[in-house]
Amino acid sequence: MSDTYSPPQDEIPVLHEDSDLLIVDKPAGLLSVPGKGEGLEDCLLTRLERAFPTVRLVHRLDRDTSGVMVFAMTAHAQKHLGQQFEARKVKKTYLARLAGRLEPQQGTVDLPLIVDWPNRPRQMVCHETGKPSITDWKVLKSSEEETRVRLFPHTGRSHQLRVHMLALGHPILGDALYAPETASDYPRMMLHAEELRINHPENGRGMKFRAKPPY
Repeated sequence: MSDTYSPPQDEIPVLHEDSDLLIVDKPAGLLSVPGKGEGLEDCLLTRLERAFPTVRLVHRLDRDTSGVMVFAMTAHAQKHLGQQFEARKVKKTYLARLAGRLEPQQGTVDLPLIVDWPNRPRQMVCHETGKPSITDWKVLKSSEEETRVRLFPHTGRSHQLRVHMLALGHPILGDALYAPETASDYPRMMLHAEELRINHPENGRGMKFRAKPPY
């Protein structure tokens, strides 16, 4: 993660909008919420608030992750969506590019995670005090240098996908925090929230939203 914060200024693509929901495609490099510290006020939430004054936060994506994010437009919708996330009813699919050849073609990482306090914001695997964290993976394409993979997190821990892939020995390319040796070779971290499935907070109908990967 670089020291200077210069988020992209492009217009935020809206994927869906109704009286309860706002679904957008977050660009890489933009904070989901204001950061702690000077010069970190500009974020996706504050930009959306200017166009949609009632918008409410439901979940977050890391600054350098792009892709589908859902926001609520009412207090009821925010509570309902929050409960879906908490109960793990929200289905998330990510697309990532990893260093090296990941084998086998599919599998599961089940490693508990906790913040690495002396090295915040880094997270780490800890079998004693870590919170349960589970990620499924499926390889789409691989070579000796790189693997393109779909990731399906069952839990939503901080930096979960990044730490789980690192634990497999195949960190996400361009990740300045967990794979700094690759950061200069890529324009961004190669992690994208490709698809999100939720139930509509008013009628309970299952809905699926997708954002095309930019890489």
